[in-house]
Amino acid sequence: MPAVKLRLAQGTPCWVSLMTDDLAGARAFYGELLGWTYTPGPTQLGAYVRAESGGAPVAGLGVSAATGFPVQWTTYFAVDSADRTAQLVRECGGTVAVGPLQAERAGRLAIAADVSGAVFGLWQGEEHTGREAGPEPGGPAWAELITPDEEGAAVFYGAVLGRPVAPGADGSALLVDGRPVAGIRSGTELRGHAPRWRVHFAVRDTVLTARRAMELGGRVLVEPHVTGLGRLARLADPQGGHFSVLETGL
Repeated sequence: MPAVKLRLAQGTPCWVSLMTDDLAGARAFYGELLGWTYTPGPTQLGAYVRAESGGAPVAGLGVSAATGFPVQWTTYFAVDSADRTAQLVRECGGTVAVGPLQAERAGRLAIAADVSGAVFGLWQGEEHTGREAGPEPGGPAWAELITPDEEGAAVFYGAVLGRPVAPGADGSALLVDGRPVAGIRSGTELRGHAPRWRVHFAVRDTVLTARRAMELGGRVLVEPHVTGLGRLARLADPQGGHFSVLETGL
């Protein structure tokens, strides 16, 4: 299915971005693993590139500003106003660490943390509206928050993004126009790890992708297994960035 450029509705995960301490290494790893190519990103973001899959933008990769900052993927949500939503983050008990700031003509962004400390981004798209429709292999397929307080997180994101959050058998789901766009759930695997939004990339074969990740210097954190979303594996890149790959019968 060809990618379709569109403006994503308020509250929809629209972009993912990796902050790493080795941009060249990350580019090589994800390029080989997911077939990405790269174009320069906004100059205000420093050493930052946009990753493309099949000619469509799917993710951003940049260099961490602070030494010792953890290598981490960040999920961004589409918003109609980054400034107004950033104020809601503060009013609901979260913090805004970066911005809102203008990224040339691409759009306006902010980076925030929820009440449990999980980092996420806000994106008010202008020329760059975010990822393009899919999910296609190599592109984002799902976003899921792992948190010690599922109920509190549901209240927070519902209020900040102005969207309902519905409870389910395996956690809660953020809904946009009645459709689940992201998951929120408690996780025992948080022990020793901060709450975080997990990024999932679509792949044609989870088992082969996990094997290839190890050949490229990455690690398999959780072996491929069947979930309600499809066959999933949790991986780490050579710099320590955690992500998941998801096979959904594409």
